Amino acid sequence: MAKTTYKVRQHKYHLSYNSPVILTFAAMCLAVLIMDWITGGFTNRLLFICYGHGSPLNPLTYLRAFTYVFGHAGFSHFAGNMTMLLLVGPIVEERYGSWNLAVMMFVTAVAGGILNTLFFRTGILGASGIVFLLIILSAFGNMKKGEIPLTLILIAVIYLGQEIYAGITANDNISHFGHICGGVSGLGFGVWFQKKKFEMHGG
Repeated sequence: MAKTTYKVRQHKYHLSYNSPVILTFAAMCLAVLIMDWITGGFTNRLLFICYGHGSPLNPLTYLRAFTYVFGHAGFSHFAGNMTMLLLVGPIVEERYGSWNLAVMMFVTAVAGGILNTLFFRTGILGASGIVFLLIILSAFGNMKKGEIPLTLILIAVIYLGQEIYAGITANDNISHFGHICGGVSGLGFGVWFQKKKFEMHGG
C-alpha cells in the first residue's frame, strides 16, 4: 500500500513594529517615567513639566512647551494614557499616515504648552492632550462627503463637554485645558484632512 505524505505548513510569527510613531512615543514616555523614578522626580521638575507663566528668559521654558507630553505623574497616570494611546493610536496612524500623525501630535503639544505658559499659572504634564487628539481623529472614521457621523458629534459633546464642565467646576489637579486643546486640535485636523481627501477624490 502506497504511503500518503502530508506537508505541514509552518507559520512563522514575528513581532511587527506596526505603528512607529505611536510605539516610539510610548517608549519615550516609559523612558521618562523610569528616569523620573530613578531621580526622585527631579527630571520631571526640570524638563517635563510645562509651568504656567514660565520665564521667557529661561531656555527650558521653550523646551518644556513640548516635552511635557512625555512626562507623567506616576505609573497609574502613565498606564491610563498609554492604554488609550496604544488602543486608538495605531488605527489613526494607519488612516492618516505616520508623518501626518507626528506633525499633528507635535502641533497639538506645542499649542497646549504655549497657551498654558501664557495664560495659566499651573504646571501641566502628560499625554492626555495627545490621547484626546487621537480619540477625536478616530471618530471621523470613514466619513463620506455631505455626512457628519453621529459618533463624532457624540464623542465631541461627551468628551469636550465633560472637560469644559470639569475645568470650570472641578478642583482635581487635572489639566482639563490640555484635554480641551487636544480635542479641539483633533476636530480641526480631522475636518482639514477630510476636506483635503474629498477635494483629491472629487467626493
